[in-house]
Amino acid sequence: MNPTVEKVTQVTVRIDGADVTVDEGATILDACTQHGIDTPTICYAENLTPVNACRVCVVEVEGNRTLVPSCSRPAEDGMEIQTDSDRVRHSRRMVLEFLGTANDLSEASEINEWSSQYGVDTTRYAEGAERFDQPVKIQDNLYIRDYDKCVLCYKCVDACGEEAQFTFAIAMSGRGFDNRISTEFDVTLPDSACVYCGNCIGVCPTNALQFKTEFDLRAADNWREDDQSVTRTVCSYCGVGCNLELHVQDNEIVKVTSPADHEVTHGHLCIKGRFGWKYV
Repeated sequence: MNPTVEKVTQVTVRIDGADVTVDEGATILDACTQHGIDTPTICYAENLTPVNACRVCVVEVEGNRTLVPSCSRPAEDGMEIQTDSDRVRHSRRMVLEFLGTANDLSEASEINEWSSQYGVDTTRYAEGAERFDQPVKIQDNLYIRDYDKCVLCYKCVDACGEEAQFTFAIAMSGRGFDNRISTEFDVTLPDSACVYCGNCIGVCPTNALQFKTEFDLRAADNWREDDQSVTRTVCSYCGVGCNLELHVQDNEIVKVTSPADHEVTHGHLCIKGRFGWKYV
């Protein structure tokens, strides 16, 4: 007897004048991606639940008073969507300008590409603009925290919490301009609940969190990403089968990531997989 096959319901939306059919439950962003539309995102990650924090993925949906975040809004049958209208471009450009004015995005290559595409002018808000202007926090030889680069996307908090690690070592702290990511009572990382899995580094879009090895190479003006090779392998510490991506420069491993689409890790690792490679 053949097993019962559950029929998947599909919906059709109209994106920039073209019909796109996706499975029910898919988001507008999923539909845009399927249609080949490259949508800017900052707080979105394929291995995390959308939090709607950055708002650069907004699109215009006919009948809606406001622009909607495409990363979390489900696609509904019959939707009429505009992804490149004047209203959408203006909103995205303004968000990118705010971020570029208040934060150091020098190592956020993807955001800088979007800023160039949308004609961002950060000098518009330069007069009187404030930055954290805090020294980089270095409390161990594993990773550093640079709050000048943090855009409060919330991805590190999610990765540390229910989305991956369930450690809850970090959370949003403060209000207004003083809003930042912090450990409980702002204690040092060794005194916090941090287990050094590094999953926060893996999802950070601006390099506000980065490997100490990368930080040291950048400080020595010797970080050459174009010269690096990436080799995929399996972690040797246990039998779970986590996949690792070894980033190698000058025949030395400089950092380790994990593919977000891997069925075991979904981009997340433990301290051994993320940092335990110096024995090689």
